[in-house]
Amino acid sequence: MARRLKKTKPLIYVFCEGESEQAYTDFLKHKFADVAVIKRPSATGLFEEAEAKYKKDRKYISSAEVTDEIWFFFDVETKDIRKWDQRIKVINYLRKMRKNPKIRVRLLMTTGCIEYWLMLHFKMFAPSILTETDKKRMLAEVVAVEPTYEKGDYASTARIAERYPTAIKNAEKTLRNLISDGLPGLEDTDDRNRWLCTTCKTFSTVNEAISFLEGLER
Repeated sequence: MARRLKKTKPLIYVFCEGESEQAYTDFLKHKFADVAVIKRPSATGLFEEAEAKYKKDRKYISSAEVTDEIWFFFDVETKDIRKWDQRIKVINYLRKMRKNPKIRVRLLMTTGCIEYWLMLHFKMFAPSILTETDKKRMLAEVVAVEPTYEKGDYASTARIAERYPTAIKNAEKTLRNLISDGLPGLEDTDDRNRWLCTTCKTFSTVNEAISFLEGLER
């Protein structure tokens, strides 16, 4: 009888904008440990950080051939609109480090602040989140439903994150609702992501990464 080869878990590196994204990533790491190996740098940092590590850090360079996915977990804000062209260059560089198949790069984006993504764990809504006042209001909403929540706190973030099935459904709605505003499509493409990063409508795509992990479980 032919020997069965053990299927290896996909290796995913996650680059986080802040400590709150790191806390949520750590929840995913533990929740889906049976189906994926999720790692993140100890320091925060996004595209420039990833480019530097995969060009200069031996640990990351040597792991490129066994890295299946690289995720960027960050907020979409108006001040970052001009950064898209440089970011897509980094994305394309990272994709090509593994030839067959190429590394999959996912953008876990949320308008304004991660607290909007956290609130989607409780309700579907899409307020404007462009100003510092908007962000403070969103933080207050999270604290109202999870009084112990603080940015970067793992325990409170994990309690919220356990409700991710609700967040997935609500985040899917935020994207579908943008079709009428000109969103090129729901599929995770560079054109769609450029549109999302440069129009700053209210949405989240974190759900797509979690749906991917759920698919590995099935």
